[in-house]
Amino acid sequence: MNKTIIAPSILSANFAEMGKEIERICKCGADWIHCDVMDGIFVPNITFGPKMIKDIRKVTNLPLDVHLMITEPIRYIRQFAEAGADYISIQVESTAKVKQTLELIKSFGCKCGAVISPETPVSALAEYLPSLDLALVMSVHPGFGGQKFIDSALNKLAELRALRDKVNPACIIEVDGGITEDNVVEAKRAGAEAIVAGSAVFGSSDPKVTMEKMRR
Repeated sequence: MNKTIIAPSILSANFAEMGKEIERICKCGADWIHCDVMDGIFVPNITFGPKMIKDIRKVTNLPLDVHLMITEPIRYIRQFAEAGADYISIQVESTAKVKQTLELIKSFGCKCGAVISPETPVSALAEYLPSLDLALVMSVHPGFGGQKFIDSALNKLAELRALRDKVNPACIIEVDGGITEDNVVEAKRAGAEAIVAGSAVFGSSDPKVTMEKMRR
């Protein structure tokens, strides 16, 4: 890849001003918009559904990177695809139908991704990696923003990169959770090519400068 992808997570945005928040980070140089969907079952928190994706789609042409932290996501793939998602990623721990769900995502013309939580080994992605467009390593426990980066994610990123290079070099490696200007270099060196950053971007006094630093 020629550059690091910066994907600000709207979980840290002001929901009362979501349209303006999206426009602001787009002008500041975001590459993707990361959308964390939580159902209150797979994770304790609840965020938003397809309606939010549909409304965000109206105010930006940037790729919408939709991360489903929901139980049995196969039930909602059509809704998120039709709402305008470009990437749809699912937690491998959330369903016994991972392969079928990934195939369904692709059938709607979206790029598919698989995600592993901190407790889940990289080997859990091995079966699906050849067909993935995106592989995401969670560097915090899914469900809440503002958590501290878990250092063991660095080893998992390196392991994933080595495996990815062998079986599917086109798959993008993404990291999500606790990323700041202070640790982004380590994450990138370990293998991350797409960086999800929430509070580091939305909480910055100058998101443009923050994202440029993360990219460099």
